[in-house]
Amino acid sequence: MSDGARVQRLCGEIARWAECAGRPLTLMEICGTHTMAIYRHGIRTLLPQGVGLVSGPGCPVCVTPQSQIDLIVELARRPEVTVATFGDLMRVPGTQSTLERERSRGADVRIVYSAHDAVELAQAVGARDVVFIAIGFETTAPTVAAAVVEAQERGVRNLSILAANKIIPPAIATLLKSGEVKIDGLICPGHVSVIIGSDAYQPYAGEYRLPCAVAGFEPVEVLEAIAALVRQAAEGRAEVENLYGVWVKPKGNRRAQEMIYSVFRTGASHWRGLGRIEDSGLFLREEYAAFDATQRFGLVEKKTPEPAGCRCGDVLCGRIGPSDCPLFSSVCTPENPVGPCMVSTEGSCSAAYRYGRRAA
Repeated sequence: MSDGARVQRLCGEIARWAECAGRPLTLMEICGTHTMAIYRHGIRTLLPQGVGLVSGPGCPVCVTPQSQIDLIVELARRPEVTVATFGDLMRVPGTQSTLERERSRGADVRIVYSAHDAVELAQAVGARDVVFIAIGFETTAPTVAAAVVEAQERGVRNLSILAANKIIPPAIATLLKSGEVKIDGLICPGHVSVIIGSDAYQPYAGEYRLPCAVAGFEPVEVLEAIAALVRQAAEGRAEVENLYGVWVKPKGNRRAQEMIYSVFRTGASHWRGLGRIEDSGLFLREEYAAFDATQRFGLVEKKTPEPAGCRCGDVLCGRIGPSDCPLFSSVCTPENPVGPCMVSTEGSCSAAYRYGRRAA
């Protein structure tokens, strides 16, 4: 069966099961790659009236709080420091500046494509201190952990890590406990699920009676997840359906999990839009304290407010859509972003600006 025929069949199934459900349904995707795919392929326009999609906190750059962005900018301003970062972070606005702006003023900011690249960079620059900005979810955490172990084994002493990795399940639990957004089903993240496994979502199906479906990233795969969730809702079921079983196993990738927790411990972390969440951040264990940039440079995170008028935090939690923010597409654009959701390639506002307006 061709993809076109599969899309047509799935849209028909979604419409039939939505009618059987007899009530409006709101589904949330918790993955920035899913968000981008949904907007890029116009998936919202294929759904029947009464089936809506909202975006959750699935963009790691976007959920990084303003206070931490300011801390990263402060690091870049130190003449003895080379900041190594993924490209998504370069244009994220801090309170006063961005990494891109600091680099234009002479700061040594380098874009790398992996944590291993940061190890290589530290060896290449000699005496300078290299700080790798470790922002991401469970998907990138194993590679950061492996880089720390590699640096220790190779005796790379001028590398440190600003540990800002976060883990997804506590954020989902916080959203559900708040009850601020009525959610009838979760489209669970494919990449993260490869690491943590589909069983990680069982508590939401059990405790919250919330249908869950782990999805791939092609349009057909996203529609399959939507069809599965609508059917569960219509039948009064709440289960975890793993539709990405080629890559996602029930228990996940045990080796990757072991790598993460051999280097990191969990602790309280601040999320943009969600506040402080216990056991949701990854921090270097004591035996790797020599690689902790916070300790090495005496960094102190200061509480800072969101940019005036920016509602990125509400967009991240599905409380509003991107176009409901008063700054969207007028003051805040990809050329002049006010908040991170308009900058990141996984940001809801960026996706809505690039593809949503065309669909409308």
